[in-house]
Amino acid sequence: MAIDIKTEEKIKLLEDKYAQMGQDINSYLDGLLLSNYLTYWDYTQVETLLTLQNPKTDFPDEMIFIMYHQITELYFKLALHEFEQIGNNGPNILPNGKLVGWKEKLEPEFFAERVGRINRYFEALTKSFEIMINGMEKEQFLRYRMALLPASGFQSAQYRKIEICSTDFFNLVDKEVRPTLKDKNPSIEEMFTNIYWNKGATELSTGKKTLTLLQFEKKYAKDFIKLANEYKTKNVWAKYKSLPEADQKGVKVINALKELDVNVNINWPLVHYKSAVQYLQQNTEDIAATGGTNWQKYLPPRFQKRIFFPELWSEAEVEDWGKGWVVTNVFRENK
Repeated sequence: MAIDIKTEEKIKLLEDKYAQMGQDINSYLDGLLLSNYLTYWDYTQVETLLTLQNPKTDFPDEMIFIMYHQITELYFKLALHEFEQIGNNGPNILPNGKLVGWKEKLEPEFFAERVGRINRYFEALTKSFEIMINGMEKEQFLRYRMALLPASGFQSAQYRKIEICSTDFFNLVDKEVRPTLKDKNPSIEEMFTNIYWNKGATELSTGKKTLTLLQFEKKYAKDFIKLANEYKTKNVWAKYKSLPEADQKGVKVINALKELDVNVNINWPLVHYKSAVQYLQQNTEDIAATGGTNWQKYLPPRFQKRIFFPELWSEAEVEDWGKGWVVTNVFRENK
């Protein structure tokens, strides 16, 4: 059978490609002839994926609990993939305003679209959290959760990386400490010792670090500090500030950033708060969360005032950070 011109052109391109690598195209063609057809189950590794659920008890609803957390981590990985694209595209900006690391121009459309992807991942997670809120029997949860101690969703390293990749690291410092560091140009290491999430894993009675937090720091502290130093000049806010001033004022760009702030710092922690209220609060007495985390002070955004892009919000919006969501979705005061 005669080979058409298009096929000849593609073969020539393949020859050039492998020649540049010092390889013979005929060897690769032999390998292609011997290769098996690709299947969906091999490509997605679905059979391996379905073996990764290993509950610690015989309560049926623990399977729901573990699978939803695994789904969450996959969405987090998708988000971090987008953060990497944003961080490595276009120029990086140093604290002194100097632009470094030019590769290509960072287009505002590319920037807004990638942030928009992250927003869609978090919106999917937030909407699906009803699986956790209303999808398990309370009696089962309160029993099997005791077999999980001191493990906690607090220990999600990918979620912390999302925070680090989003904003100036200073915005992750405990809000009570920020004023004391504001004019000192603190190092990442110094700020990390005052990271906001420490308050979320302190013992309710003594204020000491829980085993949950001690394990977490031992496992990931060095990685977080390394990532924070790497993303000083390429976190989402730094990349936004590297855009021309006219592009920074673009409605699509600003809306994408504000939605990211709301999705990560209000909607996501508050669906967790809603779940904690349902499962862990009994009348006027609270049950300590899995791992002993102080969820009453840690989850509500109004306590943490964690905001990635405070410059984009008014003083009134910062003051009422997260309050509207609580009123509407938790306390139902508008009904």
